[in-house]
Amino acid sequence: MTTASTTDQLTDAQAKSDPLHLIDVDHVRFYVGNAKQAAYFYASTFGFQVEEISDLTTGSREEASYLLTQGNIRLVLTTGLHKDHPAQRHVNLYGDGVKDVALTVFDAEKAYERAIANGGESAYEPRTIKDDKGTVTMAGVKTYGETVHSLISRTGDYALPNVKKGGLFMPGFRKFGTFALNELNKKNPCGLKFVDHCVGNVELGKMNYWVEWYENVLEFKLFKHFDDKDISTDYSALMSKVMASGNHLIKMPINEPAPGKKKSQIQEYLDWHHDTPGVQHLALRTDDELHSVNELRNRGVDFLEIPQSYYEIVWDRVNKTLQQHGHDSVKEDHEKIRDLGILVDADDEGYLLQLFTKPLQDRPTLFFEIISRRGSQSFGKGNFKALFQALELEQEKRGNL
Repeated sequence: MTTASTTDQLTDAQAKSDPLHLIDVDHVRFYVGNAKQAAYFYASTFGFQVEEISDLTTGSREEASYLLTQGNIRLVLTTGLHKDHPAQRHVNLYGDGVKDVALTVFDAEKAYERAIANGGESAYEPRTIKDDKGTVTMAGVKTYGETVHSLISRTGDYALPNVKKGGLFMPGFRKFGTFALNELNKKNPCGLKFVDHCVGNVELGKMNYWVEWYENVLEFKLFKHFDDKDISTDYSALMSKVMASGNHLIKMPINEPAPGKKKSQIQEYLDWHHDTPGVQHLALRTDDELHSVNELRNRGVDFLEIPQSYYEIVWDRVNKTLQQHGHDSVKEDHEKIRDLGILVDADDEGYLLQLFTKPLQDRPTLFFEIISRRGSQSFGKGNFKALFQALELEQEKRGNL
């Protein structure tokens, strides 16, 4: 049995030998035009709890931030309170979207120093916020476009295990208080558990540059690689490489457009994102895809429409793969999968269920993926063509194909 002191010694040793050992996705920060209204949207449609707030009532004169939680997912929605705040510039250029994918580490200052020594560019230098309950130290490193990875370490009441149990996020936040949607969401959970992966879109020819950046700066490794033969239709294509932290806890696929007869979804994203790379989607894990998708649909979440013809061929493909590798067949109800429009794929490790929302705002940029894994650690390679065809129908409606 490992005692607390032994655990501390292990983590201290790990921190010294590997400053960039990543513990968790600390939070994902969105810059939004109106944090209060965005909080209502994500609470009502995706079932998030509006847990905490930092605004004028807590002494924050520059910005308002809402902490939303579900399972081990923490979203921070931030809007500026004056015209010169960086969130206001960001929203003006890109619309609402992800600014910061923050990562928990043992020692933020040492992790930052290592990343900078590895060739990273500083977004902001280490700073510590503290009160009599504990500290939160953070430092930022720039990645693709204007996206940032904050490196976060926590002590006292603000340690991550305490935050996961409902403790305060950091100094300057307070509990949100009574909120009808929170009670509704507790009684009708959507079942989203944690961030499975976070996908970035970059310009043509830049994928390998950012793959090397993650290898060198954050010391990630290549996990999967898909080329235009894997991800293409008659009209469009893309290339993708998946980067993973050393413990495979955090995965960051990087996409770039590939030449095609018409415009790919990646190029459409770039066109509407001020020709700037950024986060295309967050994949949120659930243990029960059918329940989650059904609940989200009932709440009004707008998912991509999968053609019925997809289900005429998918089961032969999936079952053949599972049988080849000695796995049981898909246990979920096949008719319900079809009725809910869920995609299914299999590989040598098992199978997965996934479905993608339409863009979460008026610009065709950020969206969510809802994913459940039954052994498979891949990304739905067998679904790429069906998915792209569904995306192309939406692009055509928008006049962007």
